[in-house]
Amino acid sequence: MLELRDEVLSEWVKRVRQTIKEAERLPHPALINTFPFLYDNLAEAITPDYPRTPGDESNTVATEHGGERARLTNYNVHSVVSEYQILRWSIFDVLKSNDVQLDDNEVFLINASIDVSIREAVNAFALAQAALRERFVAALTHDLRNPLSNAHIAAQLIEQSSDLAKIKEFAGHIVANLKRMDGMIRDLLDSARFQTGERLQLRLEEFDMQEVAKEVCAQFSVMHGARVQLIAEAARGCWDREAIKRAIENLIGNALKYGAPDTPIRIKIDSLHERVMLTVHNEGEPIPPEQMESIFQVFQRAGAASQGNKEGWGIGLPYVRSVAESHGGSIGVDSSVHRGTTFMIDIPVDARPYQHTPTLEGNRKSD
Repeated sequence: MLELRDEVLSEWVKRVRQTIKEAERLPHPALINTFPFLYDNLAEAITPDYPRTPGDESNTVATEHGGERARLTNYNVHSVVSEYQILRWSIFDVLKSNDVQLDDNEVFLINASIDVSIREAVNAFALAQAALRERFVAALTHDLRNPLSNAHIAAQLIEQSSDLAKIKEFAGHIVANLKRMDGMIRDLLDSARFQTGERLQLRLEEFDMQEVAKEVCAQFSVMHGARVQLIAEAARGCWDREAIKRAIENLIGNALKYGAPDTPIRIKIDSLHERVMLTVHNEGEPIPPEQMESIFQVFQRAGAASQGNKEGWGIGLPYVRSVAESHGGSIGVDSSVHRGTTFMIDIPVDARPYQHTPTLEGNRKSD
């Protein structure tokens, strides 16, 4: 059984990627996780006289796996359970194809150990999800308090002022901060809805993405000057203007937050092969490879540990993914020490054909 470990795990990886949607984009090291250790434990459990009983609970292999799936991926409980079920049949099928015969007791021991692992992993997953949600709510509440406090201060200044020009200025601050709060809440609701398998309801119209990008860059230039640079050509298409605008705002805001201070933020728009690609680039610390998928998930922590107090909850990036994929496109990220970090939205010029295409989740529900 130990000699066939690599073959079993390779078969398991293939089946998991084919059947679990959330595993499709996971890098191999993140996907395989603790399963090599689990496999060795199963082999030890059926080894005569080896001091490991079926369902041995004296290790944290399954617990760590469940917790990491909650913290670092967009898995749900069903995905976690499926992984172990797929492992069960990968083991039996590979052993059988290699003429390895298991007796009834050995089959029982393997099944018992996997069942216990499922229970431990699911418990850890549920606890980690609960902790993430509690911390997420606390962080979101803190983030909302900033624009709320700004609006409150502006309202108090209006009460104390008789200068119409100042009153108008303070009122503008209130409106801007309320818009900021509204945008944060809408991003959160849209992202959470999208990740349950529901597409965004888009209001499609024809417009030039370059003009929208210019509008967004002008907003950021008020605070950041020439640091925000737009390199774009005319790119007309049929999309949801407000959704595209919010996606660009989130990407530029993310670049300003995590990019190296006083370095340029470059936004580019190119058209090719009936698609439009928008990229936002910043210099600075790269995104660790193990976080490149989790940064797009609601309730996941964004930002490298080395970024200290810049750590956040990244509501914006999950929203950007939902916008891109609801338009029939995708979002990607390229990040390294030498190249900096670039986020890429790639969408069809005309999103109308993709509005009535069922999601993968929808297809599964109808099967």
